[in-house]
Amino acid sequence: MSQPPGRSAGRYHVTLNTDGKRHPLENALTLAALSCGLIAFMSGLFVPVHVVASWAGVLGFVGGLYAQYVSATTAERSLNIVAIVASFVGTALGIYHGGFIP
Repeated sequence: MSQPPGRSAGRYHVTLNTDGKRHPLENALTLAALSCGLIAFMSGLFVPVHVVASWAGVLGFVGGLYAQYVSATTAERSLNIVAIVASFVGTALGIYHGGFIP
């Protein structure tokens, strides 16, 4: 079976631009929300860093909602939902462990 020029067999290319167009702002918002959500979730598991979990979770939640609003592809929307849920859980754990103020 012949391959199109420029593509090698067996390589998988991960992209959020599944429609073939570039979306730099949407991709940046999605990755920022996902980063905040993961930081919030991981920080929420440890009591001494409850402030980080609370604030990172709020930023990730609000950023994820906005990223969801402006998203252009299904891949972006999927990661936005993961980011929003992780941010919510991280914020809840952070509030449970002590809240926004040290």
